[in-house]
Amino acid sequence: MVHNCTELHRAAHTVAFEGGGIETTTTGRMGRPPLLRVLRMEFLQRSTIALVIVACVLNASHISATAQGEQDDTVEETNSYILDKDLPKFGEPIQNLTVPVGREAVLTCVINNLQTYKVAWLRVDTQTILTIQTHVITKNHRMTIAHVEGRAWVLRIRDVKESDKGWYMCQVNTDPMRNQIGYLNVVVPPNILDYPTSTDMVVREGSNVTLKCAASGSPTPSIMWRREGNEPVSAGATSLNSSTFSISRVNRLHMGAYLCIASNGIPPSVSKRVMLIVHFPPMIWIQDQLVGAALGQRLTLECQSEAYPRSINYWMKNDTIITQGKHFEPSIKEINNYKVVMKLTIKDINIADFGTYKCVVKNSLGETDGSIKVYHIPSTTAMATSPPATTTVATTTEAVFRKNYKNKIYRPPLDEFSASSNKIIESGDSSEAWNIDGTIEKDRDHRYRDKGGSSFSEDQREKEAFVDTEGNSHGPQHAVPSRGALLICALYTLFAGTIRSCR
Repeated sequence: MVHNCTELHRAAHTVAFEGGGIETTTTGRMGRPPLLRVLRMEFLQRSTIALVIVACVLNASHISATAQGEQDDTVEETNSYILDKDLPKFGEPIQNLTVPVGREAVLTCVINNLQTYKVAWLRVDTQTILTIQTHVITKNHRMTIAHVEGRAWVLRIRDVKESDKGWYMCQVNTDPMRNQIGYLNVVVPPNILDYPTSTDMVVREGSNVTLKCAASGSPTPSIMWRREGNEPVSAGATSLNSSTFSISRVNRLHMGAYLCIASNGIPPSVSKRVMLIVHFPPMIWIQDQLVGAALGQRLTLECQSEAYPRSINYWMKNDTIITQGKHFEPSIKEINNYKVVMKLTIKDINIADFGTYKCVVKNSLGETDGSIKVYHIPSTTAMATSPPATTTVATTTEAVFRKNYKNKIYRPPLDEFSASSNKIIESGDSSEAWNIDGTIEKDRDHRYRDKGGSSFSEDQREKEAFVDTEGNSHGPQHAVPSRGALLICALYTLFAGTIRSCR
């Protein structure tokens, strides 16, 4: 730098000398320069020197700045080497957590080579300092900090709330600052809200119904509707898998309890019971409106009724309410909330018990009744229409007649004497009497006579007389002989036997 300035100084003198060149006279003799020229030459010399000095200063400044820049680069390279080698480093990332509400969350920050630097936990969204080293700064008493194994800083949050959800930062106060973050997710089991969830409902039959259910939770719960007891949902119901459940033209079959069930994958699922009550006036069903009974018989009358609100049920006869007693026994059996079976038992029927009985049903929406008429069945008719084993008719038709030939059993045709024919047999009817001695009836004896009497073969007589065990005759059917015919038959038999002995 000095060398350059010296050269510049010499150049300035040369320029000044040459520029002010000494004049000579025409005669060749050196003369004195004028005053103005002297002054101009002096000014030029001084200006040149000043310019040289300024140039030297600028050159020196440039050289100094260049040297300082080289020195700064060297320091920065040294500092970078120190950060990579000696400053704290994070040993592993902070794990994201998912914790159910009410449980404990544990966030761990691992730092190697911490030296004298400080560690702090912060809440990112609110920029709140939670802890510094092992001291809890926040006023949240649910948070604690622990230094574990010399390099792990563990932040614990007890009884986690939904508001604790968010990003958390672990920070080291280096220059520049170093940090890492982790996310805490708080899940919440479903909870059914009291509003706007429906409560128990009372509606009239035929109206439209909409049930509502609202639930909170994280993630957002899904809602479905079911009938209590896994009963099928009746026709007309829609939207079973949404927050609303609708039934158009509700009827009594829709009455019952419905469950709103909310779930989001976080146990436990919850439900709410909503009772649907349908009001309707009474109705009655009677299976037998005309009932026959005999004197002394025990008889039970029955009516089925449906009504809601619950009805008042009773029996009447001749505008008089029948009460519990020795002769009458009314009873009521509830099938479900709205269906009832009414029964009236008459223990020992007498003449006064025949007539019309009414089953009456009343509730706040109306009244209705049904009639059952009880009529008298005579005892003789009852005997005729009873099974053969328990009547005298059956005993008569089962009478056994044994023949002298081959001991075959003969029974009269069942179509004429069976109990199912409803024919009452009187003992004074001579056309239907039987001969006890076992001889055949009159009409058959006449036929034997017409065909030659004794020449009629025994096999044919046996064939016509045979009856199977079911009571169905295999031979032709004939009328029962009269007493006169039987008498003639006996005489004929006696006479034929006498002639035969004479021969």
